[in-house]
Amino acid sequence: RSISDGSAMDVFEIDAASNRGIDEIRDLRESVKFAPTAGHYKIYIIDEVHMLSTPAFNAFLKTLEEPPEYAIFILATTEKHKILPTIISRCQVYDFNRIQLADTVDYLKFVAEQENIVAEREALEVIAQKADGAMRDALSIFDQIVSYCGKEIKYKTVIDILNVLDYDTYFKITDLIVTNNIPQLLVEFNSILAHGFDGQHFISGLAGHFRDLMVCKNNKTIALMEVGEETQKKYAEQTAKCDFPFLVRALEIASDCDLKYKTSRT
Repeated sequence: RSISDGSAMDVFEIDAASNRGIDEIRDLRESVKFAPTAGHYKIYIIDEVHMLSTPAFNAFLKTLEEPPEYAIFILATTEKHKILPTIISRCQVYDFNRIQLADTVDYLKFVAEQENIVAEREALEVIAQKADGAMRDALSIFDQIVSYCGKEIKYKTVIDILNVLDYDTYFKITDLIVTNNIPQLLVEFNSILAHGFDGQHFISGLAGHFRDLMVCKNNKTIALMEVGEETQKKYAEQTAKCDFPFLVRALEIASDCDLKYKTSRT
């Protein structure tokens, strides 16, 4: 409880992104010398620890080599490869997995119900995809959507607010390619640009869509797709219309276009 309300005397949280210099680490080393006042341990939580400078890391290493028995350091980072191996070798490493899309959607649905908010599941899936496995980001986006939509969250509104190209766009584009309807394809592409989307972002997304269709060629691998059940069905239906050589060639063209689009003037 004292940790939650910020009154814990022996728990310290340090943001390494803002306190990355050697002076801050020296202050920490001086603080560690004093025994805990209330509990059995003094706990130092260093967030974004990979942001520490090399001199700061080297200064911190001395403390990690010979820490007081009452001191516990919790180092949090999303970029473990940037931490010195000598630091990692003196730590117990716990790798946390990204939160699955379905779990994120279920929790957002729970929050919506607690707040008496009516939300379409497809809308919550878009929020979860945008959060990319981070629940804090998902809740932040959810708050933004609620402040705009109020007590009713619809899929179309979320797509517009977050300015994302949804699955239906790529399903439609792929159907036009399969049926060789080039004029309508150009019309759709122009409409996408007119709505403010970057052309290269669209091409990159289309390449990803082709990869997803290849994954869905086998019923066993459809489950690997982090999308809702309805979207999975759409993938299964569309991949049945596309043979494997077509998808391979389409992916090659889209990937090549993605690389060259920046220099294109058409």
